[in-house]
Amino acid sequence: MANDLILFLGLSTVAIGSALGMLFGRNAIYSALFLIMNFGTVAVFYLILDAPFIALTQITVYAGAIMVLFLFVIMLLGAEQIGRVPAARWFRPVALFLGAIMLIESFYIIFSQHANLPAATGISATFGSPREVGLVLFDKYLLPFEMTSVLLLAAMIGAIVLTHRKNR
Repeated sequence: MANDLILFLGLSTVAIGSALGMLFGRNAIYSALFLIMNFGTVAVFYLILDAPFIALTQITVYAGAIMVLFLFVIMLLGAEQIGRVPAARWFRPVALFLGAIMLIESFYIIFSQHANLPAATGISATFGSPREVGLVLFDKYLLPFEMTSVLLLAAMIGAIVLTHRKNR
């Protein structure tokens, strides 16, 4: 038990530190690299929860494909060269006010609804396996899955149409 707690605290420190590094980084490429580190720690959290398929998917899809796309766009647009734009004066007070409201709501939900939380249940041996993920995805969530695929197809066609140059 103590080893799990030490591992969790170490990983959570890395995850929070990399998230803060991403948010407060002045260089867009360094922020993207911090985000890759954060995705990696989330994948290790999935491994701790005995969900190796989800951890592999996290690394492959997010830390691999999505971050390569982000870095490609950052470098293509030259966003690492752009300086900071000064924010409006009212952004900070509004952000602090909304953050305080969210924090108060979170504490209220956590501490007042403690008796209403469902009891902890055991995790099945096949939790997170490719078969289980496929069964849930194509049984319970078939319509949202198909809608997402149609939306991605429309986005691909739109990108091709927008970037296609007519031969003159």
